[in-house]
Amino acid sequence: MDYEAVIGLEIHCELKTKTKIFCGCPTTFGADQNTHVCPVCLGLPGVLPTVNKRVVEFAIKAGLATNCEINKYSKFDRKNYYYPDLPKNWQTSQYDLPIAIHGHVDIDTPEGRKTIRLTRIHMEEDAGKLVHSGNTIKDSASSDIDYNRTGVPLLEIVSEPDLRSAEEARAYMEKIKAIMEYIDVSNCRMEEGNLRADVNVSLRPVGSQELGTRTEMKNINSFKGLVDAINYEIERQTEVLDEGGFVRQETRTWDPAQGITLSMRSKENAHDYRYMPEPDLPPIVTSDELIEKYRTELPELPDARRARIEKDYGLSDYDAGILTSSRAMAEYFDAAVAAGADAKLIANWMMGDLAKNLNAEELDIKDSPVEPERLAGMIKLIEKGTISSKIAKKVFKEMWSSKDVPEKIVKDKGLVQITDTKAIEAIVDKVIADNPKPVADYQGGNKKAIGALVGQVMKASRGKANPQVVNKMLAEKLG
Repeated sequence: MDYEAVIGLEIHCELKTKTKIFCGCPTTFGADQNTHVCPVCLGLPGVLPTVNKRVVEFAIKAGLATNCEINKYSKFDRKNYYYPDLPKNWQTSQYDLPIAIHGHVDIDTPEGRKTIRLTRIHMEEDAGKLVHSGNTIKDSASSDIDYNRTGVPLLEIVSEPDLRSAEEARAYMEKIKAIMEYIDVSNCRMEEGNLRADVNVSLRPVGSQELGTRTEMKNINSFKGLVDAINYEIERQTEVLDEGGFVRQETRTWDPAQGITLSMRSKENAHDYRYMPEPDLPPIVTSDELIEKYRTELPELPDARRARIEKDYGLSDYDAGILTSSRAMAEYFDAAVAAGADAKLIANWMMGDLAKNLNAEELDIKDSPVEPERLAGMIKLIEKGTISSKIAKKVFKEMWSSKDVPEKIVKDKGLVQITDTKAIEAIVDKVIADNPKPVADYQGGNKKAIGALVGQVMKASRGKANPQVVNKMLAEKLG
């Protein structure tokens, strides 16, 4: 039987506040274990939490940026369960009255733009971190607990089961990451756990509208892990159903070393958590005026910026999508354009040599050794004819390892393009005399043979001859 995958994501987004959600402990990542804790986040008897106002602001902005309705009355609830990383034995979260509901975002798929619905966004506190002795909890003999993360503010962004493949899930999570970066509410560093997802996967026969039994994979914190885990789980469930078995509703963990998911425990339903209103925190009451104030503070969001770049600079939808995929990328592009270079050439260099070098050294564009102003300066030299595109690659390489401006590099390295036709003509005449075979081939009708001659002229001029002048001159001399 052919099956259709039904996928939903619960994305946990750690907010970039200085202090925790209900106490004044710092949220700094990487501190010594159990040093950023206090009686409140450790849940000691007799303590009372207070709500971090910045968390509420960030939650409302996230809701507005994802087209949600903002609930003007929301409240916190206790989600009761026992686990070693939860010192209170309950997690303060939101249940029936979350801060934001009924949103949506658009993603790109091979079939075109697709809308993914958001069920809700709610605020909650993070749990502590289990540090396992093995690679995963399944192969560990012991686990230590670091409570520094306990009480760090989170947004849980819950999608409807609108995703149908691992690639769609990746595109959706990339869009959520971009939006959270654009509105500056989270660092979104997946390697630090700032952004991670619980993934629900089920299968149903193609054409059926009834949902199958789902499994949940916890704490996926990389895009590769997300895609690999979903694809494996689809394959595993397909095999189970094809063999006449049934999929169990359970929580599983992804083991990247083995490339498989492993069963952890049966999956809970909402009633298993015995939600109850949090008696120690007042409800969150938000006015229309405050919501509109936060709306006006939102920056230009990815989709709007993408449309503007397409319209203003005539770039393709694909190019604009790449350039706006992160706030840092979009700001780099805008800064380079503001420095006076051609937008299309900037896009080509950003998606070409710049991206290649950043990937090779595993750098974010924010840490690029070549600033947007210097890239624009180099591109302007190409536009003026001072250097060719081929010479520009040498200039870019020098810029990557030095802080010199492109003009100085071109001057110091003697890379100015030769545009003097007399100087080029002397080289062309010698190349024609030294290469009778390609000359004969060209004159015999093989017009591609001119490429070999152009290459020889560029080699003889050390890449400094103007390629357009060389092509024109060779064509004229060879008739």
